[in-house]
Amino acid sequence: MKKTFLVALLVIFAVAGVFAQSAKGMTHNGATGLIAIPNAKLGWDKSADIGIDVGFHTIFADPDTTHIPKASVSLFRLLEFAFAYDTQGDSDEADMLFNGKIKLPVDNSTHLALGVNIQGLKTKYWGDSREYATQIYMAATYPGTFFKMPAETTMVVGKTFGDDAGAPKDAIDFGMGFDLLLFPDKFKNYIHWISDFSNFSYSLHARGANALYRGTFNTGLRFDLSEIKALSKFKLVLDAQVTDLLDDNRTFVLGATFGMGIK
Repeated sequence: MKKTFLVALLVIFAVAGVFAQSAKGMTHNGATGLIAIPNAKLGWDKSADIGIDVGFHTIFADPDTTHIPKASVSLFRLLEFAFAYDTQGDSDEADMLFNGKIKLPVDNSTHLALGVNIQGLKTKYWGDSREYATQIYMAATYPGTFFKMPAETTMVVGKTFGDDAGAPKDAIDFGMGFDLLLFPDKFKNYIHWISDFSNFSYSLHARGANALYRGTFNTGLRFDLSEIKALSKFKLVLDAQVTDLLDDNRTFVLGATFGMGIK
């Protein structure tokens, strides 16, 4: 019942309509987006033709803490490619996650993208991978307001393939989330409240929030330090998150993203 209410709340966020400036951080699998779900934006789709981001998230899961270093490159304000190495708490069981995203031509206020997430699961090296999964998706991101604060709503619909890796045969991937710029007059655009709700996680073998059997609600704060004048030419984002907040396997996550435009 609580999760149904949260989905309804996110739908309410989607109906408003003014522009929002998003802090472009990384999801846990390296794609530009919220927490578990990607958005329809690229790491650098306005200020540079070529941009590079590097990031790191630590999931404090029981029994093993998981570290996920990642990197992405944005090209010509059209394409994004990302890679993440999910340690799974043990290098012998590490996962490799590859992401690609292409923006579709739509109006200036709405963003639309097609993406793919290729997962090499339970592997130390790519050639030794025992299980594979592939997710394809479409994402839409559009602006709004909530209590006069700028917000962006993202919706994702897709499908994950990979029977050997445990992908549900008949399930459709769905996620919805928002990026709310908290009290911009007071906090000077530094603090974003990000949340997402989905029936899929950053990979099929996700640590912490695993949505295979029950949807997950993830939330947290994103601090956009690139609003500091001395850092304005770069991207520097810090994350403090709680995944699967409404279930007893909730986990705490810390992360950071640094990026720069080359051209």
